[in-house]
Amino acid sequence: MNPSPFRIRKVAVLGAGVMGAQIAAHLTNADVETLLFDLPAKEGPKSGIAIKAIAGLAKLSPAPLAESGRGNAITPANYDEHLEWLRGCDLIIEAIAERLDWKLDLYKKIAPYVSDSAFVASNTSGLSINALAEALPAAMRPRFSGIHFFNPPRYMHLVELIPDRSTDPTLLAGLEAFLTTTLGKGVVYAKDTPNFIGNRIGVFSILATMHHTEQFKLGFDAVDALTGPAIGRPKSATYRTSDVVGLDTMAHVIKTMDDTLPNDPWHRYFKAPAWLSALIEKGALGQKTGAGFFRKAGKEIQVLDLGQQDYRPASQGASEEVAKILALRNPAEKFAALRASADAQAQFLWAMFRDLFHYTAFHLADIADSARHVDLAIRWGYGWKLGPFETWQASGWKEIAGWIAEDIKAGKAMSDVPLPAWVSDGREGVHGKDGSWSPSLGRNLPRPDAPVYRRQLFPDPLLGESLDTGTTVWENDGVRLWHQGDDIGIVSFKTKMNTINDAVLDGLQHCIGLAEQQFRGLVIWQSGEPFSAGADLKGALSQLQQGQITEFDAMVANFQATSMRIKYSLVPVVAAVRGMAFGGGCEFQMHSARTVAALESYIGLVEAGVGLLPAGGGLKEVALRAARSSIDGDPFNAIKKMFETIAMGKVSGSALEAKQLGLLRADDVIVFNSFELLHVAKQVARSMAECGWRPPLPARDITVAGDVGTASLKMMLVNMLEGRFISEHDFEVGSRIADTLCGGAIERGSQVDEAWLLDLERKHFVALAQMEKTQQRIAHTMSTGKPLRN
Repeated sequence: MNPSPFRIRKVAVLGAGVMGAQIAAHLTNADVETLLFDLPAKEGPKSGIAIKAIAGLAKLSPAPLAESGRGNAITPANYDEHLEWLRGCDLIIEAIAERLDWKLDLYKKIAPYVSDSAFVASNTSGLSINALAEALPAAMRPRFSGIHFFNPPRYMHLVELIPDRSTDPTLLAGLEAFLTTTLGKGVVYAKDTPNFIGNRIGVFSILATMHHTEQFKLGFDAVDALTGPAIGRPKSATYRTSDVVGLDTMAHVIKTMDDTLPNDPWHRYFKAPAWLSALIEKGALGQKTGAGFFRKAGKEIQVLDLGQQDYRPASQGASEEVAKILALRNPAEKFAALRASADAQAQFLWAMFRDLFHYTAFHLADIADSARHVDLAIRWGYGWKLGPFETWQASGWKEIAGWIAEDIKAGKAMSDVPLPAWVSDGREGVHGKDGSWSPSLGRNLPRPDAPVYRRQLFPDPLLGESLDTGTTVWENDGVRLWHQGDDIGIVSFKTKMNTINDAVLDGLQHCIGLAEQQFRGLVIWQSGEPFSAGADLKGALSQLQQGQITEFDAMVANFQATSMRIKYSLVPVVAAVRGMAFGGGCEFQMHSARTVAALESYIGLVEAGVGLLPAGGGLKEVALRAARSSIDGDPFNAIKKMFETIAMGKVSGSALEAKQLGLLRADDVIVFNSFELLHVAKQVARSMAECGWRPPLPARDITVAGDVGTASLKMMLVNMLEGRFISEHDFEVGSRIADTLCGGAIERGSQVDEAWLLDLERKHFVALAQMEKTQQRIAHTMSTGKPLRN
């Protein structure tokens, strides 16, 4: 028999600060019953601190709650009145301030109330897990570990698990499975060393960047231009990130490294630069105080200039020479050019990477079981496209190792300690088909094979890994139909941003036909985000500008035919959605037998933004659902709710919110870990086939709101027009959406079929597409990526 699984019904989060409250929010997103504890309030309700923290979740950006109102499900509590409640909790996450003495005192307080089966974990970002465990009774220590979420916990994929010497590995594996599937996290095991993996390497990278900023006398804005998307890192780069985190918080993290790593060969750099300390003394703590390295003056972004000791417009970017180097596609050529260049910015970038590589290689054996843990921690916790080892390996391992050794010998590196011997043992890197290098084992360590990871048919790949992409059944320029050796077909788009063009439309219809012959079900799944950015606007605009209206009308009809082919397929077609599902992408999933959506799915019928309306069957499907859901036979109230969503081009902030907006169905499935999406979608398709799934009967009795409904919706538009909330062209678009949703110029309560509504969609879509203002909107969106309100 298999050991009993580690089941978690109820969780207590201790500490209602920003981090604790957001962890509680994400647990609640996942339908986990959650208690949020804090100290008793001195005034008002004793749980007032937790109550205030829960209320504050609605004001945070990005939103920690995936659905408005979910905060009401979190139970506020305090340590004076509610410690008894801990007896019913399966998991207790401590998330109070980073003070060892405070944490130890709290553990002594809660220990008598923790059940014999509950697991206790600390969300410390760097304190010793073994030191914390010592405050617990010996019987509790096997059920204790570190559990380090990264901020903001809903969005950052990384959670570090740090066992202590006594942690039960079976229980830890159960916790890992809960974090991975239920909360959607990427779990990395870290050794119990200060700051673990993510912050140990990430904060050193920031310190090295600060050191070399000063060494090469660069502006903070220039450094951010160099250390953001230009090198595969987030837009907030280095100094904007520090402003967002808070300069006082950054100084605290640096001091932690200074206090806890006295023997680190780089220890002399674990000091806040004088200019950082000066900003903190002035109260310029970053975004939360309105000024830090950057500030906003009116509409102008300004940056602190150390030479002027004042703020100036943020305008410095990459030099012409460095911009050309960074544009090189070959990373080996790029690094060689950076090192060879005399440009200060190029020398800065080489020095920054050199010292990061040196530090990471030197400490790998101390902080992690393998190079994989380091690279995934940095990618998932700091948002880098490649981890430090991946970057090094992609750029020529041997050559860069030689350059680092040369710079160490010449005294140019931040430390004079040599690289570990394994770096120069003839290897080409640390990642390969057989796993990632583990210095402690002296061999490559393969990916974990725990049952939870078998659900990830396409895990997040590391450089050097190759994943089986299945067997191709058929493909054209738009789509590929393939399988993994079983009875479920998979169709994936091949277009940029998975947009929908003629090849996708024709190919998808053909693939459904093949699926009906060869498979029990079909999943529409993309190998990466987005699910689909919608119709190919470039091709559509070209047809319109050439006056090919008949061909354009035929394309729209084919779009509708594809949606209907999805809906009435003789095998269940399941849409596996993650990321954006806009316009036609949204309409395809609306017509699927079932949608399986990752939590972070942003779904919307956004056509109004480019002066059009949904015409791939989306409005038809909304009208049909409204008719079917009406209790009294009048669909208008349901139509009215959806009208604003469509006319304003609203996009859901999550899959949960998409259900609120009516863009997902109540029985559509939400998956928290996007790497499990394909597995779940295939299981859903197979389950539907097992249950004898049949397509719905053709809808020929759709009750519509008619001309009365259209008039009511247009009155809403008139008020918005008169209040100058919308333009005249917005009014035109909205009126045509209203007419389609309500079934056209017919009596209220009339019944129509799907073809009637599809004809209305297409008629209004083609008419709008020929209007000059719509074409201006399309062209503007294509060139800028932003909507035009004309």
